[in-house]
Amino acid sequence: MPFAQRTNKKSCYQDYLKWPDDERWEIIDGKAYDMSPAPKVRYQKIAGKIYRSIADISETKNCTPFLAPTDVVFDDFNVVQPDIFIVCYKNKITEDNIKGAPNLIIEIASPSTELKDRREKKNLYEKFGVNEYIIVFPEREYLERYTLCNNKYEAPEIFNWDETLKLKAFDIEISLWEIFEKEPPKKEKEDNEKTGEQ
Repeated sequence: MPFAQRTNKKSCYQDYLKWPDDERWEIIDGKAYDMSPAPKVRYQKIAGKIYRSIADISETKNCTPFLAPTDVVFDDFNVVQPDIFIVCYKNKITEDNIKGAPNLIIEIASPSTELKDRREKKNLYEKFGVNEYIIVFPEREYLERYTLCNNKYEAPEIFNWDETLKLKAFDIEISLWEIFEKEPPKKEKEDNEKTGEQ
């Protein structure tokens, strides 16, 4: 039985630090969430492609990109490991973890995590002021973006695989067909052909 399931008490970060290293957990409002099994290969590939798309540009803006597993500690009862995130305040970055809200968080949803990503994590990130929150759905090949406005997330913007996502906090555009390993949209092909003919 996983270690954290042996107790019904509210879990905190000090408890988390004592759990076995071979078990991956997150804590949201004191409730422990088991993160096993490991993500599928397709999910890992999508995370890697997104990370590569944002890493170099975000670093030129004195921001630091991260990949899981890296602990983000919002407070004693809220500790998560987002799939991808960017931090632009160096004082939040410590040797052990990130203390406070990242500027951007991207989660790669799976059937087992989708509800948590859309409900518990969305509420958590809104509460602690994550400016931009994106959920990627590999199986359905689209994503949702939530943007903070007056301390609340607005209704999500939906982006299909054949569209371009421009991050709000950074001058970064991501071609989603490349992320989902699809053929470029027809218009993109035609533009490329015209450019090549000239």
